[in-house]
Amino acid sequence: MTTLAEVTRPLRSAVLGTSPTARIPALLVGGFALLAVFGPMLVPYDPTTTHVGDRLLAPGATTHAGHTAWLGTDALGRDMLAQLVHGARTSLVVGTATAVVAGVFGVLCGLVAGYARGLVDAVVMRLIDIQLAFPGILLAIIISGVMGRGFLTVVVALAVTRWIAFARVVRGSTLSLREREWVAAARVLGLPRRAVLLRHVLPFVAGPVMALATLEFGLIVLSEAGLSFLGIGLPSSAVSWGQTIALGKEYLATAWWISAFPGLALALLVISVGLLGDQLTHRFGSAHRTG
Repeated sequence: MTTLAEVTRPLRSAVLGTSPTARIPALLVGGFALLAVFGPMLVPYDPTTTHVGDRLLAPGATTHAGHTAWLGTDALGRDMLAQLVHGARTSLVVGTATAVVAGVFGVLCGLVAGYARGLVDAVVMRLIDIQLAFPGILLAIIISGVMGRGFLTVVVALAVTRWIAFARVVRGSTLSLREREWVAAARVLGLPRRAVLLRHVLPFVAGPVMALATLEFGLIVLSEAGLSFLGIGLPSSAVSWGQTIALGKEYLATAWWISAFPGLALALLVISVGLLGDQLTHRFGSAHRTG
C-alpha cells in the first residue's frame, strides 16, 4: 500500500529540487504566501480608508499625516502598498478555497465515474461535455450576475468552472487503476467499494491531483482578478488586485503605479504558480512512469 511519504516524495523533490533556478517559483509563491499572512500586520495603513488630500501621490511621496507612501496612492488617496498586501491575501484565500472546493467535488466525481463505469460514467461525462460547450469565464460571469457580488459567489462561480479538470484527470487514472492487481485483490476479499477507492485508488491519484491543483490555482487567481476587474466579482469593500487595476486604468498616463504594481504582482504570482505546477506535473509524471 502506498504511504503518504511515497505520495509526497515527488512534491518535495520538485519544490526542493537540486537546481537553484528550479527553486525560484516555489520561493516566489512562498513569498506571496508570507506576504498574505503577515503583510497586513506589518503595513500600518488601512487599504480602504480614503484621504482625498493624498490622492494620486507618486511612489515615495509623503502623505498629509507625515507617512511615506512607498508605492504611492490611488485616485481616492488609498495607500497602494496596503492594497497590494491585502490584495495578495484576497487572491490566495479565494484561490485556495476555490481549488479545494473544485478539487474535492471533481475528485469524487472522477473516482466514482472511473470505478463504477457504465451509466454513472456516462452521466458524468455527458455533464462534462455539456459544460465544456460554454466558455468558463462566461459561465462564471452568469453565475456572478445571478448571485450578486461576494466572496461566496466568486468561489462558487469559479469552482463550477474548474471542477471538470479534476474529474477528467481522476477518472482517467481510476479507469486504469481499477484493473490493477491490488485493486482486484481488494474486491475479491470483499472490501466495500468506498474502502477500495479510499485505500487502494485515491493514494495513486493524489500526486497528479496535487500538480493539477497548483496549475488550477493560478488560473483561479487570474479569473478572480478578471471578474473583479469587470466589477462583478468581490464587493467594492473588499481589496482585490483586479479592482485596483480597473480603477487605475483611467490614470495610466499620469498615475501609472495604480495599475502597474498590482498588475506586476498578479503576473508574477500566476507565472510562478504555473512554473511550479509544470515542475510538479513533470515530477509526478516521472514517478508514475517509473512506479
